[in-house]
Amino acid sequence: MAEDKQSLFAHLNGETGKIGWHDLQPWFAKGDTLCVAPGVDLVAVAAALAADDSVAVKRWLDAGQLGPVPVDQASAWFATKAEVWAVVVLPWILVQQA
Repeated sequence: MAEDKQSLFAHLNGETGKIGWHDLQPWFAKGDTLCVAPGVDLVAVAAALAADDSVAVKRWLDAGQLGPVPVDQASAWFATKAEVWAVVVLPWILVQQA
């Protein structure tokens, strides 16, 4: 079991990268992007979502550390042509300020 978690974490870590916020606009418009707060491990959140770890996901949601990308944040990223860290865990694209 622990090896499975490590394997999932390693896989997602390898799939994580920087992307321009402009490139994610279609997914943001559909509501398919989730924002991970600074200081929270993006890959750990992705792994918890992929593994259906509802306890961990609920903890981040309740703490306001995970949720839809706020419109004001999206606008700021768009205006500054920001790059964000991103990883895909279908149906979501998780993003975090770079």
